[in-house]
Amino acid sequence: MSNGGIPGRLLRGGGRDDGPRGLTVTRDNLYVRETVIPIGHSFVVQGSNGEFPFLTSSERLEVVSRVRQAMSKDKLLLAGSGCESTQATVEMTLSMAQVGADAAMVVTPCYYRGRMNSAALIHHYTKVADLSPIPVVLYSVPANTGLDLPVDAVVTLSQHPNIVGIKDSGGDVTRIGLIVHKTRRQDFQVLAGSAGFLLPSYAMGAVGGICALANVLGAQVCQLERLCRTGQWEDAQKLQHRLIEPNTAVTRRFGIPGLKKTMDWFGYYGGPCRAPLQELSPAEEEALRTDFTSNGWL
Repeated sequence: MSNGGIPGRLLRGGGRDDGPRGLTVTRDNLYVRETVIPIGHSFVVQGSNGEFPFLTSSERLEVVSRVRQAMSKDKLLLAGSGCESTQATVEMTLSMAQVGADAAMVVTPCYYRGRMNSAALIHHYTKVADLSPIPVVLYSVPANTGLDLPVDAVVTLSQHPNIVGIKDSGGDVTRIGLIVHKTRRQDFQVLAGSAGFLLPSYAMGAVGGICALANVLGAQVCQLERLCRTGQWEDAQKLQHRLIEPNTAVTRRFGIPGLKKTMDWFGYYGGPCRAPLQELSPAEEEALRTDFTSNGWL
């Protein structure tokens, strides 16, 4: 992974109850990303918004394989390979590498979160990284897992030669800054996990972002990175302000159903969610649209 990091990109794909069509439109969504609005340095597949907990193992691998076949060869493919057990995560990571992933993003195991202390998580990630043929990116997303990967564990794991970074979706900018500071002597990248706190994350030293909102406002998310990199902080602040409500809408407020509906509005295919997730009600859809129109995006 280069020092340039991963500007906010997350590719939606798979996880649909419409069977093979889900894989076909994954390719179509990629075509729009690659040719109509060619932005970003990479694709992230099978992250939280890829509905990976609701997919079978074979479906997860098929999505990554299809994306690898369709995407440009000069872009990095980061695939989510996390499972609940260490053994399953190792096996999934090996399989992801075989179908074309350049790196693996591994979410914290969380079902037995009461016992997922620093020692357990360090052991888990070390074992995965030891056996992985591709670089590993840590993934902390407490809103979904109820578990924040402890800073001391991150610092220890940053010293592993095959662990190259972390996607931190917790939203605690002081934590992001501390991780940047504590890992500064390692070849380790810190990535913001949401467009809602991109600007302060860049100010704290994050090198990029992996953001759900980039599925629909990818050019704008990447523009925010460019503004920060070139020191245009006033313009960056204005853009960040306009991204906060839409970002909240497609994450905490309406989640994957909201993101998929918004993708439909912006010319992609969002499609139905996989059960038990349900589509938005008419009132929720109207509230979602308001969050985008009031900020000038629709």
